[in-house]
Amino acid sequence: MVTLAERHHGGYRVKVFDQSLAERLTETKNRPSGFDYLRMILALGIILSHAGLISYGGWDIGLLGPLVLMIVPMFFALSGFLVAGSLERSKTLITFLGLRAFRIVPALSVEVFLSALILGPLFTTDNLGNYFRDREFYSYFLNVIGEIHYQLPGVFRSNPNPAVNGQLWTIPWELVSYVALAVLAVTGVFHRRHLLLMCLTGLYIVQIGNSIVRPKVDLANAGGATVVVCFVAGLVIYRYRDKIPWSGLLCLLMTALSLWLTTVVSGMRFAPIPMAYVTIYLGLLNPRRNKLILSGDYSYGLYLYGFPIQQAIFAINPALREWYWNLLLAIPCAGMVAVGSWWLVEKPVLARRHKLKSLEEWYLKKYSSLRLSAPRAATSRSEVY
Repeated sequence: MVTLAERHHGGYRVKVFDQSLAERLTETKNRPSGFDYLRMILALGIILSHAGLISYGGWDIGLLGPLVLMIVPMFFALSGFLVAGSLERSKTLITFLGLRAFRIVPALSVEVFLSALILGPLFTTDNLGNYFRDREFYSYFLNVIGEIHYQLPGVFRSNPNPAVNGQLWTIPWELVSYVALAVLAVTGVFHRRHLLLMCLTGLYIVQIGNSIVRPKVDLANAGGATVVVCFVAGLVIYRYRDKIPWSGLLCLLMTALSLWLTTVVSGMRFAPIPMAYVTIYLGLLNPRRNKLILSGDYSYGLYLYGFPIQQAIFAINPALREWYWNLLLAIPCAGMVAVGSWWLVEKPVLARRHKLKSLEEWYLKKYSSLRLSAPRAATSRSEVY
């Protein structure tokens, strides 16, 4: 049970919280449906947040603003929590990094190629000869390796925002997060959770310095470093899952704190821990699975294709340029493309992950000493923390 949430009273142990996060994971057999629904909701939320940006070049959505600012950080916190579990199950970095590459690169590559080779020629105002000779065209393919370029020659230049896919800004920070986790694993920091907690504390101290030197207000200005801190917060929560309660009351308090921090100067930089807790709590909910909605993991496709589809909708019909028309048309279109991406690209690639296991076994036969250290049952105070 949640040791830190228990107290003695009159000789009896009184439970303040019923479950820890670890116990909740066990109860849901490590497959709570909440994470699957949450990915979909966050991906749709990103499309919503872009509707005004694409229609007007930016917009003030009032009370929804703080909620919108939480979407991408929550994605990173969710990723940190889930890939921490993946790392614990991996014998070497071959499986861990291989699975990350299988999940990200194929769908991203297809999106980049489709944008450059189909979307671009359809919407460019340049003649095709100039389009395919332009340096911007070739630079766009560097998006596949995380060097982000937002524009294609003559494409969407009359739109309020000329970016072909503005959502790609998160890709380099996602890669930074995975590389950082690999380093933490190799050095043993990940498996010594007190050291991992110290890393998170250090990042918070750096954020204090950032706030003094460059005080900002929201996520867009706080920079990608904030979402990396969210990722690390997800890692820490996973490693301390047996000590942290799964509490609806605590979730409400963390939600209120997160929303408040998004409204104060530089507050966004210090919101990763409460936002990560809210994310994990919601993910550990286990509503009944809808066989249609959860027939595949369509969230990544929605995440990747939403922005360029919204840009195309704006460019096609001047009569449908209000944000609500953009949203109503973009969601079903992005949904159909996301379904195609899952069944034609993502799922077939992930079905080959057994090859990573074979490669890993071959590798361990030759270099068994390079196996990642795995957590052991605690036998001393130092190993507990």
